[in-house]
Amino acid sequence: MKPNALSHFRALIAGAATATLFAAPALAHHGWSWTTGENMDVTGTVTEASLGNPHGELKLDVDGEIWTIEVGQPWRNDRAGLTDEDYAPGSELRIVGEPSSQEGERLLKAERVFIDGKEHALYPDRD
Repeated sequence: MKPNALSHFRALIAGAATATLFAAPALAHHGWSWTTGENMDVTGTVTEASLGNPHGELKLDVDGEIWTIEVGQPWRNDRAGLTDEDYAPGSELRIVGEPSSQEGERLLKAERVFIDGKEHALYPDRD
């Protein structure tokens, strides 16, 4: 390889490695690989809501402990019959989903949201 081409190739490899390094933590959180694979059930009051893509997040006060609840993307919430108002601070929600596999982390990926006893399935094919 000519010196100029070799230098260009090294820069390209370094750039790709850097991009991968920064993308990995963001990609690791999405999907289900970070959860335990087991369901749990929490009930609490929404204290904060940040909705939108790639998914919404709620802060839920569950018996004085604040949990982060990952809810669906806007299209998934719509399909489940949920609106942004359903997630408004002060709303009482029951959430069934998969918790983080990191011990002590209060993070739950919601599969189902219950409001006044009515089930809204974000992921209808999951148990």
